[in-house]
Amino acid sequence: MKKIIGIILLLIIILAVGCKKDNINTGDKDIKPEELPSEDNNIQIDPIEDRIKSMSLEEKIGQLLIVGFEGTEINQEIISFIEELKVGGFILFSRNIEDENKTLELLNNIKEANSDNDIPLFLSIDEEGGRVSRLPKAFKKLPEAIKLGNKNDKEISYNYGKILGERVKALGFNVDFAPVLDINSNPKNPVIGNRAFGSTVDIVVSNGIQVMSGIRDTNIIPAVKHFPGHGDTGIDSHVNLPIVKKSMEELEKMELIPFIKAIEEDVDMIMVAHILYPAMDEEYPSTMSQKIIQNLLRDQLGYNGVVVSDDMTMGAIVENYSLEEASLRFIKSGGDIALICHGNDNPKKVIEHIKESVNTGSLSEIDIDKKVYRILKLKEKYALEDKIIESNNLEELNTKTIKLIEEINK
Repeated sequence: MKKIIGIILLLIIILAVGCKKDNINTGDKDIKPEELPSEDNNIQIDPIEDRIKSMSLEEKIGQLLIVGFEGTEINQEIISFIEELKVGGFILFSRNIEDENKTLELLNNIKEANSDNDIPLFLSIDEEGGRVSRLPKAFKKLPEAIKLGNKNDKEISYNYGKILGERVKALGFNVDFAPVLDINSNPKNPVIGNRAFGSTVDIVVSNGIQVMSGIRDTNIIPAVKHFPGHGDTGIDSHVNLPIVKKSMEELEKMELIPFIKAIEEDVDMIMVAHILYPAMDEEYPSTMSQKIIQNLLRDQLGYNGVVVSDDMTMGAIVENYSLEEASLRFIKSGGDIALICHGNDNPKKVIEHIKESVNTGSLSEIDIDKKVYRILKLKEKYALEDKIIESNNLEELNTKTIKLIEEINK
């Protein structure tokens, strides 16, 4: 009898322990909530996503613009762009630049005006060398890109890019809209010409990618241009809309190749041109074309970086479209930053039009968040900050430039 009672007690204990295990596995009340494993324990909070969540719609839309302004000194127009429109950055032209000291002071003052904003500004310039140079005259002039192509020395082209980057960095810029990756295949091209490294794919790729790398290695953001290719145009897009009637097969064998190579080398920013390519989109120029920006550049070529437009106030756009609608269409087609270089009222008009499109539901705030994420990620990657620069090393830079010119001319 004692053995039987002992066996029964043993079975009861075994059953009780089994039930307890079941309670643990099923999350029974015997297990306190804080003792359960949490899926959130290993989740890393993305500070950029967190920052975007705290931004107003107006702040987000502001990041989608880089704007131009008048004058060579800090003024109310610039302050308004920063404080009221929350713009993501500025571009300077020759009209804004007198000498190296005043330019340094101007950029420092712009940074100070943005000091209450924890998002630093893009401070950009078109500095290609040759005839497209906005820097003060005290900087020794660099030769045009075609001379690099004729020399065809990768080390020289890389050093050329480094000097470009160091020159703009010395004044406080952080973005250079260069190099040109267009292939100058049309001798009658009125706008590219000797700005291109050459008229063949190999020459443009060999030298253009090296210049891009040289700029990037000075911690200046290079923006290659003008996607999908401006080299075969017969009209200057500053004046009106060029049309390139090449087949897709022809474009894939020529114009697109330098940009594909740049994407393979992790280019951070690509500028899109105002050109109509009927083979890809019969209705809209590149800057307004979803087929070209989203379908080709992003989906087909796999580019995930920042897409910036060429100046949306150029004749190719404003002679044929409403600036506000064209800028919105650029954003909706896969673009990230609209470049608005002229007109004091134009940035506000564009921002208000984008905001209205969000309010009416034709553009989602989620899409804007994705663009802002790319922009803030790029600013973080290059550790941009509105840091004051006390002086520049002009003499040293000119010595380097002279030495490089001598190597190019050998």
